[in-house]
Amino acid sequence: MIDIHELTKRYGAKTAVNGLSLTVRPGRVTGFLGPNGAGKSTTLRLILGLHTPSAGTVTVDGRPFRDRPRGLRHVGALLDAHDVHGGRSARAHLSALAHGNGLGGRRVAQVLEEVGLTDAARRRIGGFSLGMKQRLGIAAALLGDPPVLLFDEPLNGLDPEGVLWVRGLFARLAAEGRTVLVSSHLMREMEHTAEELVVIGRGELIAAESLAAFSARGTRRTVTVRTPDTAALAAVLTAEGGELRTEADGSCTVTGLAADRVGALAHRHRLMLHELTPQASSLEEAFMELTADSVEYGSGDRR
Repeated sequence: MIDIHELTKRYGAKTAVNGLSLTVRPGRVTGFLGPNGAGKSTTLRLILGLHTPSAGTVTVDGRPFRDRPRGLRHVGALLDAHDVHGGRSARAHLSALAHGNGLGGRRVAQVLEEVGLTDAARRRIGGFSLGMKQRLGIAAALLGDPPVLLFDEPLNGLDPEGVLWVRGLFARLAAEGRTVLVSSHLMREMEHTAEELVVIGRGELIAAESLAAFSARGTRRTVTVRTPDTAALAAVLTAEGGELRTEADGSCTVTGLAADRVGALAHRHRLMLHELTPQASSLEEAFMELTADSVEYGSGDRR
């Protein structure tokens, strides 16, 4: 478990993390979200003791991480897949980490196999693709078989098979009772990966709740309909303040009116509906809406 209490980090006049308090619990995958510059990477580094807090505390299973010798047995982390010595082989890189943390060579072979890099174990890391470097970083995080795992943008560079593999890996690690914290900007992947969310903006907490609860906070609601008379339905709904958009699959998306109102209007005007399905906001829509005031560098129209 990770406990953060009133955590603050300042760099001169800039405050990267501001009075952040939250708990990341074991047994579930927690997504860590926020706009660029929100303080996510700084928070991860504070958890790992790589930076010293300006104020507040952060503990892992009741103790600051920097107080734990041979830390890979307690916390595994992937912060930057590129932060490796390109001239070393994958096996040499992991062997050096294992030696420094009192781990045997057998564990190196195990994690290489788990991430699918056994055949590339003797290749130099400098020739690896980004996806292979991500797999190597995940292997390093798993090396000490730790109860707490932190991953910063672990899906970058992975192909679809790799994304599915990572999704399954994180679910298994959580099911084993581990604490799994995943920072990512890929909202649609987080919808398939995380059960809980921590969302921050400008270094402050915006939400710490289930994925479903956060998505439900978005105010944008749509209704999916299918009808053999699209033009007539569009005219009726537009007259009542709604808007109908035809999709590529033949369905229609209605905005501005609730599902029961759409159904009542169709019934009144004797228009047949083959489908009438209310749709809640997606995670991406809720995120964009609820973090709109926390974007440090915005561009264009954020409707």
